[in-house]
Amino acid sequence: QVQLVESGGGLVQAGGSLRLSCAVSGSIRSINVVGWYRQAPGKQRDLVAVISSAGTTTYAESVKGRFTISRDNAKSTVYLQMNSLKPEDTSVYYCTYRGVRSYWGQGTQVTVSS
Repeated sequence: QVQLVESGGGLVQAGGSLRLSCAVSGSIRSINVVGWYRQAPGKQRDLVAVISSAGTTTYAESVKGRFTISRDNAKSTVYLQMNSLKPEDTSVYYCTYRGVRSYWGQGTQVTVSS
């Protein structure tokens, strides 16, 4: 089993910044992918950014140049630095871990006001 605990969501004005954190614990495989998805009301859950244990990153086109994903393996934590936030970034952000199987966090709300 793997547990994920997210933090760092909140309310911010357009143009502002937030940093999300996700602490991963449990039976963590050395080879894995961790990252973030988001889901707005009535919409599907979409990729935001993921990072592999080798450091390879993948971003959604809509966040490239504004968001940065990173991981601290010593702390088993993945971060999402979000800059130049837009109202359309408003969503529940979910942390995910993929090893042998996938796990999800409980989600954290990010609201960007115009």
